[in-house]
Amino acid sequence: MERDPLITDSARTFGDVLPDGGALMAIDLGTKTLGTATCDAGWQFATAHKTFPRGKFGRDREALAALIAERSIKGIVLGLPRNMDGSEGPRAQASRAYARNLSEAFNLPVLLWDERWSTASAESAMIGQDFSRKKRAERIDSHAAAIFLQGALDAMVGGVI
Repeated sequence: MERDPLITDSARTFGDVLPDGGALMAIDLGTKTLGTATCDAGWQFATAHKTFPRGKFGRDREALAALIAERSIKGIVLGLPRNMDGSEGPRAQASRAYARNLSEAFNLPVLLWDERWSTASAESAMIGQDFSRKKRAERIDSHAAAIFLQGALDAMVGGVI
């Protein structure tokens, strides 16, 4: 019997199922958009990629499948929107359901990563780089995905979590 792909909250466990490294993709799951970021196969640098309009999972799957094939993605890091006290509300449960869909659709391991403060950090960085308000609105989700992907990479490489 084939084992279901892994869905975990642990960077260490996620890294252990990817012993040979490989490019990863992060997804910042919004109500209207999917912000994506990718990293190199050596897990050094996260880079903002595209922001896609979000629709039903079938449409999302097509856009993500193209990116997965293009970059030879080996695992997915999905933002988990926790409340400030660390608890999980309806948005976190929706992300967990989306993780199950991703895992089933692509047969890839999925790391659920705490995304608190990623959007605020991305916006601050983009303001510092003098992005216009319009450009920030268009790219904020992909930049937020890059921020939490970098956090996950640092934890995996450093073995912190």
